[in-house]
Amino acid sequence: MAIVVGYVATREGRAALKRAAEECLLRNAKLIVISSHRGGSKDFDADEASQFEAELARVARQLEDEGLEHEVRTLVRGNDPAEDLISVAEAENADFIVIGLRRRSPVGKLILGSNAQRILLDASCPVLAVKAE
Repeated sequence: MAIVVGYVATREGRAALKRAAEECLLRNAKLIVISSHRGGSKDFDADEASQFEAELARVARQLEDEGLEHEVRTLVRGNDPAEDLISVAEAENADFIVIGLRRRSPVGKLILGSNAQRILLDASCPVLAVKAE
């Protein structure tokens, strides 16, 4: 049993991680944390990359402290985050995906697209969408 969560260091990302961890404890499942970056390392300067690595290390320690079987993956393959989450969920035969949602205007959705919408529509497994408190 596995649960895949898309993680970004935002309120929405933390809410998704929290809910995914709760579900893993309830189901005795492995948690696979995915942090996906389309543009890769060229989009980060040295300070941003260091902060990013420190954040993911903090997440891994937190999950370890909670006694959860987990794996933290950073994907820099040039894919959209939606593609990465869906492909990992399929490869791992995940029970479901957990994502954080933020409020966006209709114009924002039209111009920028929506990873959440793509995941909800294209994933072959159920998707749990979580709002930040």
